[in-house]
Amino acid sequence: MQKSWESSIFYSLIVERFCFGGHDISIRESFDSYGALVWPGAVALCSYLEANHKHVSLLDKAVLELGAGTGLVSIVACLMGAWVTATDMPGILDNLNFNLSRNTQGRCRYTPQVAQLIWGEVLDNTFPSSIYNYDYILCADVVYYHHCLDDLLFTMKHFCKRGTTLLWANKIRFPSDLNFIENFKKAFNTTLLVELPDEMVQIYQATAKE
Repeated sequence: MQKSWESSIFYSLIVERFCFGGHDISIRESFDSYGALVWPGAVALCSYLEANHKHVSLLDKAVLELGAGTGLVSIVACLMGAWVTATDMPGILDNLNFNLSRNTQGRCRYTPQVAQLIWGEVLDNTFPSSIYNYDYILCADVVYYHHCLDDLLFTMKHFCKRGTTLLWANKIRFPSDLNFIENFKKAFNTTLLVELPDEMVQIYQATAKE
């Protein structure tokens, strides 16, 4: 029996094309898994990083993406010079790795890493804070109608330590999204960076509370 968090085998493969920072990016996606599609928050966050590359300089920075999905955000971060670790659930990793390799090989300062990460599960063992420290945590459209929101917030708090900046972009779809935003604001020092009313997308910056 397939676990609820596992994706299906990829069928109905299609290709989406983007251009960020003067780089053409080709993303393989599928309608058979939420994690195999490019969602509006990912595009919005990539646009923000491109437009604010002087303010948010990822050059030579250690970057972790939670719920990387197709890898678009991680690819853009790599192309901006970051050392990136893209994470997601086990069933997503093959397609994620494919997209990262195809779009970064020979084009980036650092080879991106792909790692399995299930929110909230044994993080002190798999990603101990004493070893894994990041300058930026990137998240795009990780909040939607699922039962892992408490685990997601716990995971954000685990990685967003003193000196880390978390950038989270999300399309507001359900009342649970608004509840998460309130809990997010309580957990971190937050700033609303961008609001796109027509697309119902918001981008937040967060840092750890002292």
